[in-house]
Amino acid sequence: MKRIGILSDTHAFLDERVFTYFKDCDEIWHAGDIGSLAVADKLAAFKPLRAVVGNIDGAELRRSFPLHNRFFCEQVAVLLTHIGGYPGKYAKEISDELRSNPPMLFVAGHSHILRVQYDSSLNLLYVNPGAAGKYGFHQVSTLIRLVIDGKQIKDLEVIELS
Repeated sequence: MKRIGILSDTHAFLDERVFTYFKDCDEIWHAGDIGSLAVADKLAAFKPLRAVVGNIDGAELRRSFPLHNRFFCEQVAVLLTHIGGYPGKYAKEISDELRSNPPMLFVAGHSHILRVQYDSSLNLLYVNPGAAGKYGFHQVSTLIRLVIDGKQIKDLEVIELS
């Protein structure tokens, strides 16, 4: 069993409350627009970090993290990316991969809009944690916590940093 903390779009700002909310997590996943290597380093020093780069991330972050990250957590196939679209309207850059080899869990950022939706056409859970930073049009910063236990994704929680 693994407890996962998920965030996105920090844009070089890391709210210190992330450490409180993710203290019991085994890993942190960042879905891009990290904004600075300092943010990634703080997260990685706290818990194991899996991250992808976003459209605002510069060369230093691009050398450290991929554009897409496909991996297994327990027995769940995960695809982590920044610009992913959403069920029914996936981004062109990722839609072929999703259709040809769908993961069980697809995590994307970019929109700054929190969204959790089951896509029955691809049999996957779509998660966008919204935005954890202070830059952008979002009114409330958000995080997600969930548990992966074998093949199960459960106990998903939305956290508002208002």
